[in-house]
Amino acid sequence: MARSIAGGIRGHRSRWLRARWTLLIAGPGRDRGMSTAEYAVGTIAACAFAALLFKVVTSPEVQQMISGLINRALNVAG
Repeated sequence: MARSIAGGIRGHRSRWLRARWTLLIAGPGRDRGMSTAEYAVGTIAACAFAALLFKVVTSPEVQQMISGLINRALNVAG
């Protein structure tokens, strides 16, 4: 009798662990993160945004505004 109870407990624990593992592996939150194609699209978008930002910051008008802002800040401080 004691042997069948111990076997039943072990069997229950084993079933519980399998069920828990299945939920973790194939559960609703399994598809987390990006796939390779999504990484590629995200990388291209980030590079395009960086190129646009670089173009804007290196334009003469923006450089003049930044220089004026820095000069004004230095004149106020000193």
